[in-house]
Amino acid sequence: MKPLRIGNFSGFYGDRADALREMLTGGEVDVLTGDYLAELTMLILARDRLKDPSAGYARTFPRRLEDCLGLAHERGVRIVTNAGGLNPAGLAAEIRRLADRLGIPVRVAHVEGDDLTAAYPGTLAAHAYLGGFGIAECLRAGADVVVTGRVTDAALVTGPAAAHFGWRPDDHDRLAGAVVAGHVLECGTQATGGNYAFFAEGDVRRPGFPLAEIHADGSSVITKHPGTGGFVDVGTVTAQLLYETGGARYAGPDVTARLDTVRLVRQGPDRVRIEGVRGEAPPPTLKVGLNRLGGFRNEVVFVLTGLDIEAKAALVREQLADALAKSPPREVRWELVRTDRADADTEETASALLRLVVRDPDQQVVGRALSGAAVELALASYPGFHVLAPPGKGSPYGVFEDVYVPQAGAPHGATPHESAPDAATGHVPAAHVSVSHVAVLHDGRRVPVPPPRETRPLAAVPDPPLPEPLPPGPARRAPLGLVAGARSGDKGGNANVGVWARTEDAWRWLAHTLTADTFRRLIPESRDLPVTRHLLPNLRAVNFTVEGILGAGVAAQARFDPQAKALGEWLRSRHLDIPEALL
Repeated sequence: MKPLRIGNFSGFYGDRADALREMLTGGEVDVLTGDYLAELTMLILARDRLKDPSAGYARTFPRRLEDCLGLAHERGVRIVTNAGGLNPAGLAAEIRRLADRLGIPVRVAHVEGDDLTAAYPGTLAAHAYLGGFGIAECLRAGADVVVTGRVTDAALVTGPAAAHFGWRPDDHDRLAGAVVAGHVLECGTQATGGNYAFFAEGDVRRPGFPLAEIHADGSSVITKHPGTGGFVDVGTVTAQLLYETGGARYAGPDVTARLDTVRLVRQGPDRVRIEGVRGEAPPPTLKVGLNRLGGFRNEVVFVLTGLDIEAKAALVREQLADALAKSPPREVRWELVRTDRADADTEETASALLRLVVRDPDQQVVGRALSGAAVELALASYPGFHVLAPPGKGSPYGVFEDVYVPQAGAPHGATPHESAPDAATGHVPAAHVSVSHVAVLHDGRRVPVPPPRETRPLAAVPDPPLPEPLPPGPARRAPLGLVAGARSGDKGGNANVGVWARTEDAWRWLAHTLTADTFRRLIPESRDLPVTRHLLPNLRAVNFTVEGILGAGVAAQARFDPQAKALGEWLRSRHLDIPEALL
């Protein structure tokens, strides 16, 4: 059977505006997927919906579609997107109005059932991560455009593949192969050289978007349209496979994919085959992402220039102590960032930054009193006093939390309405939260999507044996990044850092050297946090999970790099004793 060619045209809300047209005109493609949702995006859409109940979806998507809907229809390309966000029915209705106005006979369907906000009072949005079989139902019924709310990112690929090849829910290996391909595609140009550790090895000024040629057995080839920028090789695919994953078991609502079984084979220029992926029954629970207002934050960054940096920072802290003590914020965080250097030839490189961040449930506590106290220091503090920007009145920040509910919905005889909320949280107990996955077809019919008949609780996979160590030899102090790549990202308050070697000898050294204890030493911020290392020999990779390093998630802005996007590059810049044979 001919492979199904699935491409991506969006990796996030705000991605390149012309990507949809580029993917439609650049070569052969059967299905195009647009991934718009992330933890922070759900909070942004929830705040949009507070202002306008008809909002809650990615407003940019219909504008992109207006220019390309006719072209997609002419070429028979189906479009699947989670741009529906918190309001997939609303976006589907807007696309129908757009198609009617343009005179294009397009069948639009959507998927719903992920919204559990009513069961979690006090949240702005609570959404279950659904799988791909609702999408498959819509496509089997003839939809040209399928809009979803919160599904897993990989579901945008597993749904079309299941529909095309007739896969059943118990086709675990095939589904797992599609999950892996979907995970590679989901972040768009990150699979074609974007944000890549070894970016200098290709022209990544304007990477093309990726596509997967998916076969009936679940294997795939990752590639891109001819003539587009960037590049696809084993390294770019490895980097994206490690992104925002953890151990060997990569769980989803349809299947648990075994990342330790993935084999990557270069098939030629810009072509990498993914094969050998094994799958297991999915876990009995669904992840639910909860977004709520955490309170208000304010920030001021003082610029300290030249000599006596530490003394200047101490003076500011002492001067603001009284203001902070009068109405103490729940959280006060000072950070001195030593970006200065001695005998600098520019003022900027002679300067350090002292950052003050305060958080509290009460906007007044973090607002004008603090702002006034900081501004009043303008003529009464350290020499050279100035700030990067004046502090404001305090802005809201969000908090992300994940919980888990049964895939099969409420126990017999129980519904959320019949179950009393928990007295402490106001939430309906997870065991009584019902998830009703529904495909709403283009003709208005509603088709329930049943949960999987077979599930399997998650359990850690024992670490495989280590490879043989390298023989002893001379070593040189050098950056880790000379012999290894890395990519990092966020999952709620946790960060993951995937590190891979590009040669077998480098892997033998990496597996023995880069332990969890070594990671903690190289990344001092993680020393008091749980750090778990996962070995993935097929990928010549180690994947670290650092729990709690991001606080309450990206929207809480708990650290300098709130999504841990550059944590891997920081790790690569740290020095180790590296065998000279590898350098």
